[in-house]
Amino acid sequence: MLYQVATLLLSPIFIVQGKYVKRVTVKLPEPEGLRHGMMGNGVPASLLIIGDSAAAGVGVEHQDQALTGIMLSTLSPHYQVSWKLMAQTGDTSGQLLDKISRSGSHESYDTVVISIGVNDVTGLTSTQTWINNLNMITTALQEKFAVKRILFSSLPPMHLFPALPHPLRWWLGTRAKQLNKLAEQFCRQTANCSFINVPYPLDPRFVATDGFHPGAPAYQLWGEYLAEIIHEQLSIDM
Repeated sequence: MLYQVATLLLSPIFIVQGKYVKRVTVKLPEPEGLRHGMMGNGVPASLLIIGDSAAAGVGVEHQDQALTGIMLSTLSPHYQVSWKLMAQTGDTSGQLLDKISRSGSHESYDTVVISIGVNDVTGLTSTQTWINNLNMITTALQEKFAVKRILFSSLPPMHLFPALPHPLRWWLGTRAKQLNKLAEQFCRQTANCSFINVPYPLDPRFVATDGFHPGAPAYQLWGEYLAEIIHEQLSIDM
């Protein structure tokens, strides 16, 4: 209720603050590095990483330091991982769905990791649209890539982003928590889907220089956390 009231009463402030943040925040590029390949010498496994700027690794200089690179370095001692990164800065859940639907690829993947939602928060995606998009993304992934498991990674703690001033930070953070809760409920009700609540620490060192994206320590924690979950799930299949 408080969120809805604040939306009505404080929307002019949120608009002004949002424009200010866009104007002054440093625009970091997506990191250099490969976006597909094979790594490791163990049991064959396949991994698709999709989503937004965080999935793409914005906040570090090279993919080796980003989410994909950390997951691969953690998994490669145990598996020969065939992998692909399909992520772009600014994408919402709707834009991700469109990319999946238009993909001409016919690969199959054991595991898909999804990082999406921050741009749905800032873009004011409605609750029903968010739920519908999660459902259609899941269906499209299963139809396009015959995925065995889908891991929805939680939205980051936007209420702690240094780049966002208050009350905008509180407002966006509250909405991020709402989308997380909806995604968690969706995954509980959907076969082969898991919601992964990443335990980000309350530490400014985990944020990139733009005050908005993950920094190298955050990617390290995030990537290792997801890789351990994937390792556990793959071990059950063996």
